[in-house]
Amino acid sequence: MSHKAKTALIVEDSPTQAMHLEHLLSISGLTTVWARDGEAGLHYAQTILPNIIIMDIDLPGMNGLQLARYLKENKYTHSIPIILLTRLDYRNAAKFGIMADAIKFIPKGEFADEQLLETLKQNGLIEAQPTP
Repeated sequence: MSHKAKTALIVEDSPTQAMHLEHLLSISGLTTVWARDGEAGLHYAQTILPNIIIMDIDLPGMNGLQLARYLKENKYTHSIPIILLTRLDYRNAAKFGIMADAIKFIPKGEFADEQLLETLKQNGLIEAQPTP
């Protein structure tokens, strides 16, 4: 029986952060696609219809909140879950996450990787990883 790999679209303007996320997600079994800005993220979301979109709020051009709004209004992408990553403070991030209809917002920082992996597990996108 073959299992098609699930795809995560990463929308992140920082190459360092994007490479980190690509590595983290690929070792967890996800195929990744990277978009450097909101416009490219919109294009990829509509073209590949990923299983999940992980995006920064602070993007050049179309920001993450604008992108999330477009995706939620589009009949082909409206059901794709969105996780927002942000450097914004917690209260603002919560407000923006609700406004964007995101399944989760994660402040960038020390525990972001663990929160991201746990959210992906809870949403059935990755298998639980054994702890070392």
